[in-house]
Amino acid sequence: MRKHRNHDAGFKARVALEAVKGERTVSELAAEYGVHPTMIHQWKKALLEGAADIFERGSRKPVEVDEETVRSLHAKIGELAVVNDFLSRKLKPWTGK
Repeated sequence: MRKHRNHDAGFKARVALEAVKGERTVSELAAEYGVHPTMIHQWKKALLEGAADIFERGSRKPVEVDEETVRSLHAKIGELAVVNDFLSRKLKPWTGK
């Protein structure tokens, strides 16, 4: 009995592209790459269904924002602004003379 293997995205894309080309049968590809023909059919289907998304304008997913990180960064900005303001009032400009 074979162990379950996880294939990386590059491998799946390469096999699916070859299946889309149609130069060899799915059975031939399955034998060459050591995967089940059903997997190749699934990868090919996913490739064809997702291909249109590549060309859509503005299709970027909104970035997930971690509210705790935002609060922390705002606090740090405020702290640095106070220090900067303090130092700009206390230090006299150096003329270099």
